Amino acid sequence: MATALEIRQQEKAAKKVVTITRSICPECNRILPAEVFEENNKIYIKKVCPVHGEFDELYFGDAQMYYKFARWLKDGKGTGNPDVEMPRCACPANCGLCSSHLSHTGLANLVVTNRCDLHCWYCFFYAEKAGYIYEPTLDQIREMALNLRAERPVPGNSIQITGGEPTLRDDLPEIIRILKEVGVDHIQLNTNGIRLSRDFEYFKRLKEAGVSNLYMSFDGVTPRTNPKNHWEVPGVLENARKLGVGIVLVPTVIKSVNDHELGDIIRFAFRNIDVIRAVNFQPVSLTGRMPKREREKYRITIPDCIIRIEEQTNGEIPRDAWFPVPACTPLTGFLEALTRRAHYELSIHFACGAGTYVFKDGERMVPITEFVDVEGLIKYLQDKAEEIEAGRNRVWVGMKVLWNIGKFINEKKQPAGMNLKRMLFDILVKHDYKSVGDWHRKSLFLGMMHFQDKYNHDEERLRRCDIHYLTPDGRIIPFCAFNVIPEWYRDRIQAVYGISIEEWERRTGRKLSDDFYKRKLPTKQASVPLASTKTAGFGGLNNVPTLQGASGRE
Repeated sequence: MATALEIRQQEKAAKKVVTITRSICPECNRILPAEVFEENNKIYIKKVCPVHGEFDELYFGDAQMYYKFARWLKDGKGTGNPDVEMPRCACPANCGLCSSHLSHTGLANLVVTNRCDLHCWYCFFYAEKAGYIYEPTLDQIREMALNLRAERPVPGNSIQITGGEPTLRDDLPEIIRILKEVGVDHIQLNTNGIRLSRDFEYFKRLKEAGVSNLYMSFDGVTPRTNPKNHWEVPGVLENARKLGVGIVLVPTVIKSVNDHELGDIIRFAFRNIDVIRAVNFQPVSLTGRMPKREREKYRITIPDCIIRIEEQTNGEIPRDAWFPVPACTPLTGFLEALTRRAHYELSIHFACGAGTYVFKDGERMVPITEFVDVEGLIKYLQDKAEEIEAGRNRVWVGMKVLWNIGKFINEKKQPAGMNLKRMLFDILVKHDYKSVGDWHRKSLFLGMMHFQDKYNHDEERLRRCDIHYLTPDGRIIPFCAFNVIPEWYRDRIQAVYGISIEEWERRTGRKLSDDFYKRKLPTKQASVPLASTKTAGFGGLNNVPTLQGASGRE
């Protein structure tokens, strides 16, 4: 029998420390040293609070994928005009953006209301629970957008309107027009789609005002996994087709709840590829006090989802088809070398997100890696950027790239009727918007974005976050500070700029409960739990601990 010392030595040998970082205590928010380590082919994060003890949490469900993705780690541009200068910032305290932040704003979240017409069991953020109504005025919205546009070296140019449920605001078309007026090109609407399925004229006004696409909750293909909007999705698709508005499906993935339907969600998107542009899976973030056994029941990470997709699509979308988001930074580097100016860059941490493109070839799903040497092309662009930086003529290098780009494309394996080489030429040379549209009409983007919580919080991930929140106090705050520590950021800020529910009801002459969506179902479906009731859940899950639907909308 092994002695206690031998057991400790065996445990130490099985555990490999990967990196040292900082994190927070889930109980008291104390900033703590932390270690990221490998054990049993998984990656974990561990920290010890002197008051509340040790916490270790699953960080990345597959160690080999972690190391593969880690090769793409890159520090981004950060912000050239921070609101908080070091050393006054001690991450994650005093965010907004600070001079030590390593990514500019890739996507800005603009919360226009915390009212919602649903009460989803995993949601932690809606007016009734907060105890107040937060709805910034049109003037405040304009100032927040101007603040984003003033960011340097890359002015913010993409906003996601979120909530709550933004479509509860009747003045949403006016909000969109304001954002367009200040120069925001891409405006994404984060929604459950319920109003858009029933009110075509309202949807039309949003399109005319300038909305770019919908970022629509979609947690599964059955009523049990998606009680939120299962019955309304067909109406949203029909209206979006009529108006020419693209849709991104956003499943919040929860282990033991809907992780068995990831392949079916992708197949659903493929059947509607004419209007659905992407599926962005978001592994759930666990909020509130939750025992480890319960966290293990629901916790799922990016590689876990990727492996399930490989299994559930019978290998049509293999794990090797996926790349971490920062893998596209060499393309940005090449464009910057070619044009000699700063470009939009996705420099988030490699553990935060991943993606791939999948093309439709008849009934078959074809990942881009099946006919494009993606890694070889990225490395080639990286080398050419270095040639330009070393003094080689930019025009000559650019022409050489266009001439050689076909070497990375296997034309015999590309989907029937597709000429990717010509499409890339039109995009890069002609800057032809139709070519970009053709790309999206022939492909489906599959993404993963795993927002943090207090258990798996990693300062190195937070410092590279490029999904930020605009706030009325003039700050721009990273997602995983704003929502992970709401008592410091989201709740504190919105309470200051909000009003009581009683005051809102007095001013509007309405009851908050008037917002709640009351769905009428055929008798045979009436027993299915609904997301529109306060006790909604999946069967016996009504008393489940709070989970964050980490989809950018809370």
